[in-house]
Amino acid sequence: MSKKLVVIGGGTGSFTLLRVFKNHFFDITALVNMADDGGSTGILRDELGVLPPGDVRQCLVALAREPRVRDLFNYRFDEGTFAGHSFGNLFLTAVEKTTNDFGEAVKLASHVLNITGQVVPMTLDNVTLVQDRPDGSALRGQHVLSSQNLDRPQLRLEPTPKLNPAAKRAIATADLVVIAPGNLYVSLAPALLVPGVAEALAATAAKKLYVCNLVTKPGQTEAFTVADFAAEIERFLGGKVALDCVLYNNAKPDAELLETYAQEGEYWVEYDTALLKTAHYQAIGGHFVLDYPWEQTAKKDLLVRTLIRHDAEAIARVVANL
Repeated sequence: MSKKLVVIGGGTGSFTLLRVFKNHFFDITALVNMADDGGSTGILRDELGVLPPGDVRQCLVALAREPRVRDLFNYRFDEGTFAGHSFGNLFLTAVEKTTNDFGEAVKLASHVLNITGQVVPMTLDNVTLVQDRPDGSALRGQHVLSSQNLDRPQLRLEPTPKLNPAAKRAIATADLVVIAPGNLYVSLAPALLVPGVAEALAATAAKKLYVCNLVTKPGQTEAFTVADFAAEIERFLGGKVALDCVLYNNAKPDAELLETYAQEGEYWVEYDTALLKTAHYQAIGGHFVLDYPWEQTAKKDLLVRTLIRHDAEAIARVVANL
């Protein structure tokens, strides 16, 4: 299809959608949060002072049309000096260090992988996710915050970043903007909190669609319903943007699988049909969860972290109709 599709997010949520969307849409722009500081990405940021390559790499791999190069970018060393690092992270880091331009690194990787569409960092500034706490203290870092109890936290990026002009253009010219599922506070918030994103989303003629998470996160989104997730997305945008559509799953995964998640404090996201009917957005329920567990892969491939996944094909069909 020739419609311009923008997907906002980062990490596994965007990866799940993009790897399927590329088969349905030609003009795709993946806008990626730039606050990641865990694992391989965190080490490269700390030791080399580069921008975070991890979530960008996942989006590049998802859109890749060269299978052998895709597998190469996804390869993660499991021993030696490079243990824990993926080749794709090292590639992006090497290009940034030689050009002093992370945007150029993303463009070169896009060419090598022959991707469908484009991947664009939401900002090219070196930022840290910060939670301002009621007692006046602050917690810093996506990795730190991911393990904290967060009750509708006050979040910001430090230092205050500038919106990547390429990201602003993509939003302005889009026909549909999809906010991908993902960790609400440490993956989606850092993408939406970049100054200028809310204004760009408010100004675009594109519809704004949010794909709600399938399960809750202990200590952060416990007991959240679909409406709660949607309300937090709009809060990140400062009340300047109203969602047009919210996609939510109304098919329960296998009971045994749900029990496995419950043991970790994660539960299926509930929904109140009557409440959603009164919402200012169109709430679209559907069978948006895979009927079979996502197969775990080798430990070196960290793209697969959990067993319950969205059915991206079903979501793509809805997106195409919109």
